Amino acid sequence: MKIDNGLPCLTLPESLPQMGLQFTMATEEDFDDIMAMSQDIYGGLDYLPTRYSTWLQEPHRMVILARKQGKVIALESVCVIDDGETVLVEGLRVAPQERGKGVAGVLLRFCSQVVKTRYPEVKVSRLTRDDQLGPKDFQKYRLITKQGILLVRFRAEDMKLRLAEMGVTERGPEVALLDPSDAHRLFLTSGVTRNVLPNATIVQDWQPFKPLASNMAILAKKAIDWMVDDARSPTVASLCTFPFRVPIGDDWYYLNIDVFGKDLVLVQKQFLSHLQRHTATLKGHVMCQVFLDPALWEPLADFCRNTLGVELVKGYTEQCVVESDLV
Repeated sequence: MKIDNGLPCLTLPESLPQMGLQFTMATEEDFDDIMAMSQDIYGGLDYLPTRYSTWLQEPHRMVILARKQGKVIALESVCVIDDGETVLVEGLRVAPQERGKGVAGVLLRFCSQVVKTRYPEVKVSRLTRDDQLGPKDFQKYRLITKQGILLVRFRAEDMKLRLAEMGVTERGPEVALLDPSDAHRLFLTSGVTRNVLPNATIVQDWQPFKPLASNMAILAKKAIDWMVDDARSPTVASLCTFPFRVPIGDDWYYLNIDVFGKDLVLVQKQFLSHLQRHTATLKGHVMCQVFLDPALWEPLADFCRNTLGVELVKGYTEQCVVESDLV
């Protein structure tokens, strides 16, 4: 699915003339302008600075900019997944001075037209949201699955000491770290799809995938730890994205852990193992976001506060995977 740098001559006549928008494909030269309009987005946990260059190189992805009088004012990325049947929408952002003016909606509609033109086989648009969904949202979207979001903050040095006091190790009973080939095989089995994954969906750092070989090939290229309690017949599985710097401040890192399964003890064991493995070489502050079954949020939050002694950044919120037909 090769993408050239041009965009088709599509227009949205009801909106574009009044708004004065132009659309272009993003390039490396646009990076500074995009970062300038993205200040404070996602509470300082913006992943785009570390992924931007990679996104531009992915053959199945487009990064589209909206410009006004030549200035970048909005961005959206679309990525074709699920054997070419689904477009994943992510990275949407609008410059502060242009918010509330309908720019996001126009950009979304333009990107949908581009996808339909270039990939007529795509039938569904999918995205993840962390805001409260209301009745109007459910008129537009189908809810695929949801996870609770647990966000905690700590210093890596303090966490290393606490884990050492607790005797936590990377490996142990009911903690198995998979190599990518084993993960590929295991996550495509009917047992994992049916009994572990929420509504047969792999969610990795906000990106939802169906368990298909083509999607596993995409995931295999990423820096991810795949962990299960039993390599033959798992009850709990988790994916930990390797930590990366975020613009919240100097020496701040983001650690993302997606957990699937309902056994609290097994979830805690894998959570601790991921923490031990990825804080061992870090120095500085860590914002760790754990996505898990909503029923496990409160007990794991208590465990974080009372046993690990870390700070909860906010209360319960949800990550919702939604989709709609591309029409």
